[in-house]
Amino acid sequence: MSSLRNAINGRAHKERAQPSSRKKFGLLEKHKDYVVRAKAFHKKEETLRKLKEKAAFRNPDEFYFQMIKTRTVDGVHKPESQANKYTQEELMLMKTQDIGYILQKLQSERKKIEKLTAVLHSVDNHPSNRHIYYAEDREEARELQSQASESRVTPPSGDIPDLIKRKTAASYRELEARKSRVNQLEKLYMEMSLKKELQKKGRKRKLREDELVCPTSKLAYKWRSERKR
Repeated sequence: MSSLRNAINGRAHKERAQPSSRKKFGLLEKHKDYVVRAKAFHKKEETLRKLKEKAAFRNPDEFYFQMIKTRTVDGVHKPESQANKYTQEELMLMKTQDIGYILQKLQSERKKIEKLTAVLHSVDNHPSNRHIYYAEDREEARELQSQASESRVTPPSGDIPDLIKRKTAASYRELEARKSRVNQLEKLYMEMSLKKELQKKGRKRKLREDELVCPTSKLAYKWRSERKR
């Protein structure tokens, strides 16, 4: 009997909407919405109460290690410079990792340039139209092959579809951008390698302009030769 009673459609109860005079305030807040809002409000209120309590019971003479590493300027704490935070060996290791990353990106860009150049070269040298000839015997096939090789000419640019032209132009632009990126990476790799070598042990000096064989705008250094055991 209960199953039969549940099978009959009952009345659909709708939630009370906002009165027409208060529609400018949006949807009417239900009890579940109020519970979420009240919990969030009380959580913030409790956090502020704990912070005020900590500030009230704070000991101004209490010592903590950040005191010896900061100084107060106009009531603002400023930490000391941490330029010498790492040792010389740690700095050399970090520079080696940076140089390795730059070298990896440089090799990746070079491979992409080689692949893109090969694709564009094959596209430029590939004829746009193809004709298939059928021969009855080998003699006729040789004759057709000789005629095709004599009459083979470069197809005019007008026969190439516009979509192919746009894709080819975009590929050439990408190739130029990658070449420019490779030049920048090479310059950065040389600068980082020079800085790394300058940090190593050994006496060195900067060469003067009259000592340079090929004067350039870049700095050149000379290391004193040392006898290796």
